[in-house]
Amino acid sequence: MSAVAEHAGVRRSTLYRYFADEAQLFEACSNHWSKQHPVPDIDTWATIRDPQERLKTGLLELYDFYAGAERMLTNIFRDLDAMEVVKEQFAPFALYMDALQKTLLAGHVKRGRRAARVRAAVGHAIAFTTWHSLVREQRLTPAEAVEMMCKLTFT
Repeated sequence: MSAVAEHAGVRRSTLYRYFADEAQLFEACSNHWSKQHPVPDIDTWATIRDPQERLKTGLLELYDFYAGAERMLTNIFRDLDAMEVVKEQFAPFALYMDALQKTLLAGHVKRGRRAARVRAAVGHAIAFTTWHSLVREQRLTPAEAVEMMCKLTFT
């Protein structure tokens, strides 16, 4: 709270007039950031009947979101296990990612080792760390990264 007050150019007492504790401040900041960086709408993906086209569309939109949210997501993943307030605020995103994966898996093989491999491939493809590795570290374009992940999933 002291660092935030200093950065804002106000006294700590001013900050506490608006936010009772760090959790309230973090929640307000998270809500503000989320409104500026909305996650892709997975309901629209569910209307795409072809599983390959749905995966491609979903990954392109998700990777675009990651590009715009990279700085914040990097910090969140760094602090996730170290700060309870981050874990609590980030819980809805984890639920969103579960729903996203289920939407992208719809229409795929439902049982056996093949289903497990497809589920693992989609889980890997939607991970922020996968996007970061392929696009930032390996310098693929988002479209190239999506193409690679789609091939991995459907081979």
